[in-house]
Amino acid sequence: MPQARPTLSTLRDQVQSDIDADLPGLDTLLRYANLRALGAAAAGLADGLYGYLDYAARQTVPFTARDEFLAGWGALKGVYIKPATKSGAGQTSFSVNGPATIPAGTELTRGDGTSFVTTADAASVGAIITVNTQAAVAGAAGNTDVGAAMFLASGITNVNLEGTVTTALTGGADIENEDEFLARVLSAYQATPAGGSPSDYENWALEVPGVTRAWCVPRGYGVGTVVVLFMMDDVRSAEGGFPQGTSGLAASDNRDVTATGDQLVLANYLATLQPADPRVYAMAPIANSVNFTIAGLGGSPSTSTQSAISAALAAALTTYGVVNGTTHFDKINAALASVSAASGAVITGMTCTAGSIAPGPIGNVVSNTFALPELGTVSYV
Repeated sequence: MPQARPTLSTLRDQVQSDIDADLPGLDTLLRYANLRALGAAAAGLADGLYGYLDYAARQTVPFTARDEFLAGWGALKGVYIKPATKSGAGQTSFSVNGPATIPAGTELTRGDGTSFVTTADAASVGAIITVNTQAAVAGAAGNTDVGAAMFLASGITNVNLEGTVTTALTGGADIENEDEFLARVLSAYQATPAGGSPSDYENWALEVPGVTRAWCVPRGYGVGTVVVLFMMDDVRSAEGGFPQGTSGLAASDNRDVTATGDQLVLANYLATLQPADPRVYAMAPIANSVNFTIAGLGGSPSTSTQSAISAALAAALTTYGVVNGTTHFDKINAALASVSAASGAVITGMTCTAGSIAPGPIGNVVSNTFALPELGTVSYV
């Protein structure tokens, strides 16, 4: 039976009762009585001690530990908070009015004020000068798409101040938040290392900055192969969370095609941990877009209601979606029912692009091999 922590009011009443019992005949209940004040102070001290004991007790198991205590529990299993990482080097091009050079270490500024630096000397070629560019600080804010405006922080002879990103800067990630770290710590305690079991590969993948979900498919490409699929829901939110690059092996494994982009980062990390024999492929899931038809809202609900419904359905598919597996309809339907503005809404039809709906026209989402369900379109009738 759990220990119930007494409230401050209970402690005050208890202390006052003890004082009254030990000093019969004295009126200790007067508003400014010394004994009343001393009793309240003693109760406050006791409440503080109860609070400390409660806090200390929570740190004694990984499930309720937080802050440095959670970090300590994780360290016992070799699980550490993923640090923030800088985006990989991209390229920025500036137009020039004559021969020019931009030296390494030149500060650049994106339109929103984020700072970048050049990583190598660059000379103009014709009317253009292209420089290797990297974010000045670690974090997802440094990820930059092609076409973004970039400015020289200080003028350089013959170089126009405004340039354009021509090769995207990708791969930057913020420091891991505590909820994600807690999930990895608990997984490490629940899944005993087994020398390369599917859970090992999934836990290893989740150690890579930016990776939020991972699945292992043994023998995905035949005997002697392991396919690790993963998502980067925060870093790649603009792409629906899907990693950007091509599937393949680590750079050190020449038995098949080498991965690129985000997949190469993961493959190279897995190569440092995996057993020696299997070919380990890092792969982005295939998008299985699930489309919904919803009735019961008059055919044209408000924009805010539609947004709430889409957000709830997307969250359900993210939370319960399974690569080449079954995502159960009851989880999806419960998400719709949780939207207060959608009272009376009923899912009347579902389709998907890389799987099937069982039994149909509504039911569980069964995704094809390597496919992962995500929200497609939502129509109202």
